[in-house]
Amino acid sequence: MELYTNPASPYCRKVDVVLRETGQRDAVTAIVVAGHPTDPGTLPTGVNPMGKIPVLVRDDGPALFDSRVICRFLDAQAGGRLLPEAGGDIQTLESIGDGICDAAILMVYEGRSRPEEARHAPWVEGQWRKVTRALDALEERWLSLLQAPLNIGQIAVACALSYLDLRLGDRDWRGTHPHLAAWHAGFAERPAMQETTPQV
Repeated sequence: MELYTNPASPYCRKVDVVLRETGQRDAVTAIVVAGHPTDPGTLPTGVNPMGKIPVLVRDDGPALFDSRVICRFLDAQAGGRLLPEAGGDIQTLESIGDGICDAAILMVYEGRSRPEEARHAPWVEGQWRKVTRALDALEERWLSLLQAPLNIGQIAVACALSYLDLRLGDRDWRGTHPHLAAWHAGFAERPAMQETTPQV
C-alpha cells in the first residue's frame, strides 16, 4: 500500500503512529507530499479530489482518505484494539483531538496563505478560543480516558498537542493545563511518538 503523507501534519502523524502501534509500518510505502489551499503543490488530487492528506492507496480497493477512516481500517486489520468500545467516549476523545488540529491549522493557514493586510486577527483568536475550550475539557473531564489502555483518542490528542508545540508554541498551552501537559509529556515518550516527531 502507498500512504501519501507529510510528517508535519498532525493527521498524517496520527496515521503513522497507528501504523507503528499496530505493527503495520512495513506494510506501506510513504510518499511525502506538500501543499496548501491556495497552492495544491504535490498533494494527491488524483486519488483524493479534496487534495487533502493522509491518503492510503490500497492494493485491492479505492483509496481511503481522512485520518479517521484510515485509522479505523488499519485498526480493524490489526484486530480492533485501539477502538475497543462502541459507547462513543473514545470516538469523542478523538474528535476533540482532531478539532484542536482543525482550529490550529486554520490559524496557521491564515498566516501562510493570506497577505498580511488581509489577515483577520479576531477570526484567528476565535479559532484559538476553540482550542482553549477543548484543552479545558481535556484537563477537567477526560484525563481518566487519556490514562486508560492505549486507544485512538489518546493518539489523536497527543498528535494535536504536539502540533500546538510545533506551530503555535508561543501560545503556551501547558502553563494553564498542567495535568494535560504532564500526560502529554509521558505519552510523547512512546517509541511510536518519538519515531514520528517532525524534523522541521
